[in-house]
Amino acid sequence: MLVQFVYAAYFFWPFARRPSEAGAEEPGSYPAGPDAEPVSIVVCARNELDNLRRLLPLLLRQDYPADFEIVLIDDRSDDETFLYAQQLAQYYPEKVRLVTITNTPDGFAPKKYALTLGIKATRYNHLLFTDADCIPATDQWLRLMQRGFSQQHGADLVLGFSAYTEAPGFLNQLIRYETLLTAVQYLSFAWRGWPYMGVGRNLAYTRACFTATKGFASHIRQLSGDDDLLVQDAVRYGQRVAVVADPSAHTLSEPAATWAVWWHQKRRHLSAGRAYRLADRLRVGTFMMANLLFHWSTVLLLFSLNNWIPLAVVYLLRTLFVSAVYARLSRRLHQPVVVGLLPVLDAVYFFQYLALGISLFLNRNLRWK
Repeated sequence: MLVQFVYAAYFFWPFARRPSEAGAEEPGSYPAGPDAEPVSIVVCARNELDNLRRLLPLLLRQDYPADFEIVLIDDRSDDETFLYAQQLAQYYPEKVRLVTITNTPDGFAPKKYALTLGIKATRYNHLLFTDADCIPATDQWLRLMQRGFSQQHGADLVLGFSAYTEAPGFLNQLIRYETLLTAVQYLSFAWRGWPYMGVGRNLAYTRACFTATKGFASHIRQLSGDDDLLVQDAVRYGQRVAVVADPSAHTLSEPAATWAVWWHQKRRHLSAGRAYRLADRLRVGTFMMANLLFHWSTVLLLFSLNNWIPLAVVYLLRTLFVSAVYARLSRRLHQPVVVGLLPVLDAVYFFQYLALGISLFLNRNLRWK
């Protein structure tokens, strides 16, 4: 509990109380520099026709005063993704550009290879990334994410937040709670000066940053990590990292509909953690272990009748404390959670995290869709 309190007091609660970034509609709230910088929005897609029909019109309607382009990477699709992208590129020749991948070299991570070719095709120095199955929360997404580059006396990389939409069922509650807790860690740690990861659904960096990190060269054969391992390399090479957590700068994704699909996604996401710097693994691992040991201790002490009263007192204090902090964070990031479910979600989350770790230790075979 003491470890959890330290993390909440130093990282989570101050971040939850951090003022929102100024709205894009407020003239003069930021320097004009970032808004005047042209941007390349990069989207990698494979068999994403329906998602692209929803996403691309929203990207084209972004309210941004400077020029921007959309670089769409068709990664070996066998549906009508190519035809749709080609038609859009012909209709908006100044806005939409198409990069087609017909095959991936043996041993290369497909998405990293596709993104590398897409980045090479971009016109502009500022690059903004999202996935085909995401949508920007507002038409101010592009503008606000770009204003992140004005932080840190000129940031090289900007971390954003990607939320999941609400749906009925416990799985959806768990997915959104896990997304909230993961985001709270990487955003608040970065805000305190210890960035360690980001999510490719909402991430921006400069071409110079990509060049400084040598692209994905250090992990090009590892299936995951086009976002978090790139952040790891950027920090190693002294790149400055900024955070944009304003709700208007979020992206929204549809969550997994089944436990099997979610399990596969989480295995792929967590597999990159082995390549993190030791300090980052210790910082994140300490928080995870403190929570996991709390829940294990609670289960074990249930069998000790003499400890029921102190156990109940401690468990109640910790539950109230965690619920207050996470509820405030959920409001800050506009990722609602049912406060009454927090004790259950918290216990299930940390036990499934342990199960995922054991699963990756026993079987490291992963696949990209």
